[in-house]
Amino acid sequence: MIAPGTAGSRRLVALDAVVAAALVLVAALRAPGAAPFEWALTVVLCAPLVVRRRWPRAVLGVVLVAGMAAIATGVASDVVVLAIAFALYPVGLSSPALPSWLSLVISLAGVAIAGLAMILVPGLPLVAVAENAESFATTPVAVFGYSAVVLTGTWVLARTVRARRGQAAQLAELRARQAAVEERLRIARDVHDVVGHNLSLIAMKAAVANHLVDSHPEEGRAALATIERVSRGALADVRIVLGALRDPAEASPDSGFDGLVANVRAAGVEVELDESGLAEVPMAVRASAYRIAQEALTNVLRHARATSCKLGLGTAAGVLTVSVVDDGKPPERPGPPGQGLLGMRERVALHGGTIDIGPEPGGGFAVRARLPFEVADG
Repeated sequence: MIAPGTAGSRRLVALDAVVAAALVLVAALRAPGAAPFEWALTVVLCAPLVVRRRWPRAVLGVVLVAGMAAIATGVASDVVVLAIAFALYPVGLSSPALPSWLSLVISLAGVAIAGLAMILVPGLPLVAVAENAESFATTPVAVFGYSAVVLTGTWVLARTVRARRGQAAQLAELRARQAAVEERLRIARDVHDVVGHNLSLIAMKAAVANHLVDSHPEEGRAALATIERVSRGALADVRIVLGALRDPAEASPDSGFDGLVANVRAAGVEVELDESGLAEVPMAVRASAYRIAQEALTNVLRHARATSCKLGLGTAAGVLTVSVVDDGKPPERPGPPGQGLLGMRERVALHGGTIDIGPEPGGGFAVRARLPFEVADG
């Protein structure tokens, strides 16, 4: 719906004014020698059409009364039905306080009453009907049938357009809800990645600190310092992720791969980082790459029993490649895929990329993801 006072609203009012003027012109051409009261009645019939979108029911009432007077007196009979139909359309299109069909019934009843008045009231019509011209005085059934077809067709068209607009609004609402659900799922995956990765490190370091706190105090304090650092970093990450609920601009954290690698090294796994050419990668793709690498390294700590791994990040031909390869051994009884692996696949699918997850021929385990992105024109 177009708000009053806008450029679009003014254009529609101008269009309605043109239609109203055209109807007056048609009436003038049909009756070139019309009397002043005929002109006045024609103007009263057509002028309200200019504001039919602003006050649809009031305009329909005025036009219907003027149309009934015009039909009964024989003024502008060819234009009356068109003017009433033009006023009826926005009423059928708007949300009615009364049943939607009532406006159509009232319009048809008004036309029928005016036609009967022309036939039954002595002295009507005031304007003589031209020879071979159809009117309620000469062919009432045909004229009323024509009026009913025009008015009913207008009302049906208005209700059809209203239904289509309602369906479009419902579809837009459903899409908005779906987008909101997808955003919540994305945030849930981010929280899972952040909390799962950092709690794994905290748990490992807590076990080390508990074991060394008495026999090796310095190493125990170092483990506790790592726990403090990792927990603070996890809290900051969670705040960034949940901040997307308030400000979408905060939804994509920068990719701190160095800090991620430092956390894994602190847990006892040697990590080699090979990072190059990420400056042209969009932030959303870098954020997904960060979460994929984070989840892969978390799995190295949890399941791989690895002593070292390599994290590779590189771009070529508009594709960011993320690879995490370790030297660990697969579990003796592998369980079903966890939420982390599903989350990685979902993130890759979000960018239309591919991912390979599985053991290496020479031993170890590898995760290789390819995330396409559009290269900005320089």
